[in-house]
Amino acid sequence: AYLALNMLPGDQAQVDWGHFGTIQIGRAVRKLSMFVLTCSYSRRVYARFTLDQTLESFLRGHVAAFREIGGVPLMILYDNLKAAVLERIGTAIRFNPALLEFAGQFHFRPVPCNVAAGWEKGRVERTIGYLRTSYAAARTYRDLDDANAQLRRWLDEVCNVRPWPQDRTRTVADAFADEQPLWLPLPVHMPSTDHVRATRSGKTPYVRFDLNDYTIPHTLVRKPLTLVAGESTVRVLNGALEVARHVRSYDRG
Repeated sequence: AYLALNMLPGDQAQVDWGHFGTIQIGRAVRKLSMFVLTCSYSRRVYARFTLDQTLESFLRGHVAAFREIGGVPLMILYDNLKAAVLERIGTAIRFNPALLEFAGQFHFRPVPCNVAAGWEKGRVERTIGYLRTSYAAARTYRDLDDANAQLRRWLDEVCNVRPWPQDRTRTVADAFADEQPLWLPLPVHMPSTDHVRATRSGKTPYVRFDLNDYTIPHTLVRKPLTLVAGESTVRVLNGALEVARHVRSYDRG
């Protein structure tokens, strides 16, 4: 037997990934994933497509969601995914330090579900099921921008104006209007969500990243460098000096 849980406005959001097949980008077939955040009280949904489920995309999804809802929940509930929990023995939890640092900058408390207890984050689980059946079925996309544009339009016109489950005389938008002023404020300086790693080229003036080669000055061949990859840009640093900047490609080769 289960009891229905009612949340206080502004208290909690739930986050998870959903798998939505693949998308063809040039010669590359990319997995299409969806980052989903559901406000536990109002049921307001933020979602965006990504081409991976890396830690950087996970944190980037949070930043975009916080900007969209205009604040930060007091706590966020997660499954035991590696971006949140590195190790767990009973109630002893070793959080991903990158997530802890990120949560500290926004002042929310990350809370993992118990193992094999998916019902504890049932709001976001049901949201992903709702997205599969009511939105994603039979849709096609030209590219990632088109996928996110279609998703955003559906969220605005259908999902976030549907009847509110706790009082069907009101809409999700009405409940969210009550909840939004209670979020924690956004920080003045947003943290970086770029992927940063040490790299070096071989004998040729290129560095390899995510199915593609990016040029660097030939004088830096075989020298240790730092690669910084954002959602749309790839930069290469020699110490603190930027030595190359490229538009990021999601094609292959």
